[in-house]
Amino acid sequence: MTAQPARLLGGLKIDWYLVLIITMGVAATLAPARGETAVWLGWVSKVAIGVVFFLHGARLSREAVLRGLTHWRLHLVILGATFVLFPALCLGLTLLPAWITPPELASGLILLGCLPSTIQSSIAFVGVARGNVPAAVAAASASNMLGVFLTPLLASLLMHSKGAVSAGSFWSIVLQLLAPFVAGQLARPWIGGFVAAHNKTLSKLDRGTILLIVYVAFSGAVVGGVWSRLDALDLVRLLVICGVLLGVVLAATAFAARLFGFDKADEIAIVFCGSKKSLASGAPIAAALLTPAVAGIAMIPLMIFHQIQLMACAVIAQRYANRPDTEGQVR
Repeated sequence: MTAQPARLLGGLKIDWYLVLIITMGVAATLAPARGETAVWLGWVSKVAIGVVFFLHGARLSREAVLRGLTHWRLHLVILGATFVLFPALCLGLTLLPAWITPPELASGLILLGCLPSTIQSSIAFVGVARGNVPAAVAAASASNMLGVFLTPLLASLLMHSKGAVSAGSFWSIVLQLLAPFVAGQLARPWIGGFVAAHNKTLSKLDRGTILLIVYVAFSGAVVGGVWSRLDALDLVRLLVICGVLLGVVLAATAFAARLFGFDKADEIAIVFCGSKKSLASGAPIAAALLTPAVAGIAMIPLMIFHQIQLMACAVIAQRYANRPDTEGQVR
């Protein structure tokens, strides 16, 4: 192995949290929750989802978003990629023949396309790549704020066309996700400092909630016979689909940034914020939007895409970081 590939591979670290998520899926496959246990865990996960979105609201700074909105052209490109290009591409994928896109994964692909961008990893990669970090902070925060409204709406509309959810389910999701988020935003002046000071501890609650959601959702899917409808070949197809999807969006965001005359630092923010999808938001939204049997399957594309985006962006960020110092400094 040559030195350059070795350095790139050496920079890729195991995502132990993703390993835990996969472990919960395996645990649900071997010992799924049934009967009263499944009902009880379902209610616990609903309460935990409400707490998570309350904390999301308390964490996100409206001031940071408002300050960043002055760079409105950059944010329009990122939001266009997140909430227009991605959903259109994913909906298009569900229209392909069954031998390319397994019909059982259609809901998961639509959900993936409608999700907001990540916050922590987007900002981290922009920082590593020496991009416009303030713009990335504002863009990722705005994406997640808007995602609380737009993701359930878009997913409900597109999945309803596929028969996955009823049109009326949007309002129940608004109450479960939006109400706690707004409450967190309103409470931010009083609890924002506490949340920021204890962010590391509270983030464990977020992650623990996602693990619980994955177990409950996969349990419902297993009881519903998911593995009799999906096989190893379907997962290989999904791996290829997610890789191609990410590649298309990465290329489209880079092309758009250059077409509209953004400098290199802004291009980096557009590429990383516009091409990523949030597992932290996706798992709770899937659990709120879909029945456990459907939600378990719907999370599979998100988990695969999540890991691919981390590995690909780690390599791309390093390539950006190695550019000459005189090229595209942050304004």
